[in-house]
Amino acid sequence: MSTYGRVAGVVLAAGAGTRYGMPKVLAAHGLWLRSAVTALSGGGCGDVVVVLGAAVVDVPVPARAVTADDWHQGMGASLRAGLAAVPDADYAVVLTVDTPDVGADVVGRMLEAARSSQSGIARATYDGRPGHPVVVARRHWPALLDTLHGDEGARRFLAGRPDVVVVDCADLATGLDIDTPTPTD
Repeated sequence: MSTYGRVAGVVLAAGAGTRYGMPKVLAAHGLWLRSAVTALSGGGCGDVVVVLGAAVVDVPVPARAVTADDWHQGMGASLRAGLAAVPDADYAVVLTVDTPDVGADVVGRMLEAARSSQSGIARATYDGRPGHPVVVARRHWPALLDTLHGDEGARRFLAGRPDVVVVDCADLATGLDIDTPTPTD
């Protein structure tokens, strides 16, 4: 167990990547997936799950795969599947597969912020722009799950809470999610 209690990382990687042209879990020959798993495991997550759906792939060690059978319903379904796969965690660190420059340093900072806060909820921002990862203490999961609909993840849950700790991580990463391929992808 880490100094943060039982921490699980959840990589949301189930989508079809319609704008990208393929499931993003396949992007850069799996490099984005490996980066996400490394960021979570290196940042303090003792358990890492990768939520798959549109494409099912082998996930890198130490992660384990879970499949969101209803992945086509959107990010909410993927987040629901990810949280269901880590019922014993005290905290969940949620990271999307399409933010490949987010590293272990960002995850560690976010965990520290959530752990030292009253709420146990922290959201990364990058020069004022909200992004990932998001950390949510288990006691808030029922309320979070109640807000999940369609292709919206935790946005509604976070927007309705005045106690979310906002942590600027722009000095560590851009936090940009990549929606369109570049010639090097």
